Amino acid sequence: MSNPRPDWPQATTAAEIADNLAAVRARIADACARAGRAPSSVRLLPVSKTVDEARLRLAWQAGCHELGENKVQEAQAKADAMADLGIRWSVIGHLQTNKARDVARFASEFQALDSLRVAEALDRRLTLEQRTLDVFVQVNTSGEASKYGLDPIEVADFLHQLPAFTRLRVRGLMTLALFSPDPDQVRPCFVRLRDLRDRLRPTLPAGIALDELSMGMSGDFEIAIEEGATVVRIGQAIFGARATPDSHYWPTPDPALQQ
Repeated sequence: MSNPRPDWPQATTAAEIADNLAAVRARIADACARAGRAPSSVRLLPVSKTVDEARLRLAWQAGCHELGENKVQEAQAKADAMADLGIRWSVIGHLQTNKARDVARFASEFQALDSLRVAEALDRRLTLEQRTLDVFVQVNTSGEASKYGLDPIEVADFLHQLPAFTRLRVRGLMTLALFSPDPDQVRPCFVRLRDLRDRLRPTLPAGIALDELSMGMSGDFEIAIEEGATVVRIGQAIFGARATPDSHYWPTPDPALQQ
């Protein structure tokens, strides 16, 4: 239930991926039972970063009909290659404004909004594409200077500016917990996001909803569910351990930035 990853074996067949999905869903159900929640209250978002097209087609056969990706270029290449499957794509990593055009074309969801410049760029491109986009606001609940996401104290003002971007459908908040083997270090990150959502709800502007909390990955999703997660982003527990280190996709603390 903590972040250091176990030895997840590679899932190379549709049956192996289906078995892993079933195991993850069973763990989701167990965590929901501990929290007095229905398993249907948690959406499982399979994360396919570094997984090639051939295995993703097997994943589709196994029931993965939506996929999350961190890097826009990787996501768009896969979306183009597998357009015949009708996959719902979620971009869950940091976005530069020059990539907003690409996201507006193919993604159904963006989970890392933390900049008004990005909001404006997405809204402009979505208008041209005649599309809308579900978005989550990313919050830095771990206090790590090297992580993306808004400081919790900035979120209220940020949310009040988002109604100007009419193509963005604000669904909730997202966070990355501290990478730690200690659940007592991980859990407070999720508690902070839930508490922030609860405090903000009575003050939200019209058209802004915070019904969703996207938090929890392969190493800590059960803790996240116990603290209110409605979306969990699971990659390695479904597809197997990645050769690429987490730092390639998620920022990690730089001691020089912590001083």
